Amino acid sequence: MADLTNLAGRFLIAFLFLAGALQKVMDPAPVQKMIASIGLPVALIWPVAVFDLVAAVCLMIGPGVRNWALVMALYCIFTSYFHWQLRADPWQVTIMVKNWSIAGGLLILAAQGPGRFTLYP
Repeated sequence: MADLTNLAGRFLIAFLFLAGALQKVMDPAPVQKMIASIGLPVALIWPVAVFDLVAAVCLMIGPGVRNWALVMALYCIFTSYFHWQLRADPWQVTIMVKNWSIAGGLLILAAQGPGRFTLYP
């Protein structure tokens, strides 16, 4: 049972990053605005979209599930900075806390590993 719930959890977390990659490709303007707001070049959206896609696939099937989980936990903590907009849009603070929660789940995955249902350990 633990391996099945691990697999389901990995797929659910990975789906978030797959959807993020798709959103960045289909409607890049909002993310480009956030990137520009901290003085970074908006062209970063494209490598970030590819990064999200690769990370999602690796979380689902490997390789390096533990490593990807750790990297993506750090990524979630870093990107939560974009959502600290208490005065402009209080809802963004909820998204920031959601990122921290996802990071927590990814840290657990990094510690526990992918279980036995992975193509590449």
